[in-house]
Amino acid sequence: MRQEGQKSILIVDDHPLFRKGVADLIEMEPEFRLLAEAKSGAEGVELAKSLCPDLILLDLNMHGMDGIETLSRLKREHVSALVIILTFSNQESDLVAALRAGADGYLLKDMEPESLLDNLRAAAHGETVLDPSLSGLLAHAMKDLDDAPAQNDGALTEREREILALIAAGMSNKMIARELHISDGTVKVHVKNMLRKLNLRSRLEAAVWALGRQDSPTEKTAPGHA
Repeated sequence: MRQEGQKSILIVDDHPLFRKGVADLIEMEPEFRLLAEAKSGAEGVELAKSLCPDLILLDLNMHGMDGIETLSRLKREHVSALVIILTFSNQESDLVAALRAGADGYLLKDMEPESLLDNLRAAAHGETVLDPSLSGLLAHAMKDLDDAPAQNDGALTEREREILALIAAGMSNKMIARELHISDGTVKVHVKNMLRKLNLRSRLEAAVWALGRQDSPTEKTAPGHA
């Protein structure tokens, strides 16, 4: 039975041993509830639609439907769960593809168990999560994302710019709401509108993109956070 405040998790991974290890880790934590395990992308999409998890842990390199295709399907089916990529791949191309497909986080499988749990807790509270070892790839990833079409921060309202800057600073919706003295619901509406205007798919992609604009010498009016 679900306890109050618990976040439900669906694991989608075609490696049985790794899947079991993560499942055992999650089941030991009272703040999480393991809903199900899927051994393929297709099964993961169907379980996500029927079970409505809060978080989905998704592998990239799977037989059949890979992680990027699975993520795209989840978005097309309007699955509301946060999708965290959990993979061995530290390739820039995979990171950028995941961001563009709408991933809400990108973590590596070789991280310590407690670090994984810490990141899942952060994601569950609306924070963007990215494996620290990937920070060196961000400059290239930001350039690739900056080259994507139809991204115009001039269309943002002043409030949306403020929220984008706070997202780039790693703040969750609750933290942003407290900072700006508005409700969580209002923050969610602004985030949704901001992502639509920028042609971006997730908070994580928005954070990476905003950081790239801050670092660009040609973007003097880019959003920032002191």
